[in-house]
Amino acid sequence: MTQIYRYRRTLSRCFGRVVLLYGLEVGERGARPGPGRNEVWGYRVNLCSEYIRQHTTLKTLVNPSACSCHGSSPIAKENLKGLKMKRVIKAVLVDLSGTILIEDCKIPGASEALDRLRKTDVKVRFVTNASKESLSMLHGRLSALGFGIARNEIFSSLSAARQLVDQRQLRPLLLLQPEALEDFASVDTANPNAVLVGLAPDHFNYDALTRAFRLVLEGADLIAIHKGRYFRRSDGLALGPGPFVAGLEYATGRHAEVIGKPSAAFFRAALDGLGCQPEEAVMIGDDARDDVGGAQAVGLSGVLVRTGKYRPGDEALIEPPPAHVADSFPEAVQYVLQQLADGAPAPADDS
Repeated sequence: MTQIYRYRRTLSRCFGRVVLLYGLEVGERGARPGPGRNEVWGYRVNLCSEYIRQHTTLKTLVNPSACSCHGSSPIAKENLKGLKMKRVIKAVLVDLSGTILIEDCKIPGASEALDRLRKTDVKVRFVTNASKESLSMLHGRLSALGFGIARNEIFSSLSAARQLVDQRQLRPLLLLQPEALEDFASVDTANPNAVLVGLAPDHFNYDALTRAFRLVLEGADLIAIHKGRYFRRSDGLALGPGPFVAGLEYATGRHAEVIGKPSAAFFRAALDGLGCQPEEAVMIGDDARDDVGGAQAVGLSGVLVRTGKYRPGDEALIEPPPAHVADSFPEAVQYVLQQLADGAPAPADDS
């Protein structure tokens, strides 16, 4: 079985061949390094032989065996450099909080950038872990800010949690804010057999968490709408539900089932109905782990924005790193538009 090794984004003097990698056209570009010219880029590849066996669209592999630079070394491992990949983009998933808005304030230029993206043939869906308010309240807030986002364009972890409750006929203890309870109207909460945790500052107190703790110890399912560590408010960073879920996990010895990002099932469900495979979609968000890392684990390309909860160095927290790091959502959109125009990604930001 052909082995694929990693490669770094670097200039190379080697001329290789063309390869099709799960729908991506890959070709190595040869160039002698020189100041200010010959920028090349690529994607990290680290696939096991079982993945290769199952994905029959992997046709061939760049073969440097006849190359004077690499001699007969097998793909030169860390030295397979300077690849340019063409990637078809059919859909863009966009995070909300921290990416296009912070509470009731828009990220500057976000509306205009979204309008530019909508003028293409790319389908757009908004994916959010927001669990502090109902979908109707969230949609109303977005409309009041002038985003022009349709309700059915929003894929929410809160709505996904409601679907799970209905499918399993759960009777949850709802650790949710009152503003979010609208999405759980008519749900039977008597004699709970599950604990559902969202972002609920009003319930993150000793008595409420002790009740949840006792239920889980007695066998109730522990379900986290998401395990976000923190998020950006207008007055600064604030704790998300993740630390409180982790406390319940620690105390009970149980692992929570996570519904929202970075769950692979969440990203796949978000792509349902968009007519594309994960490899044909891009995720834009401010959370390196949950937005970008989770998306890239499924096969999407991830773009990290330096707004919202972003902190310097976040791009180094995940492997592989983001395909691109942008200062803001408008710059991220420009990156996507450049890919659509050129048929290939722009150079990744390594800063």
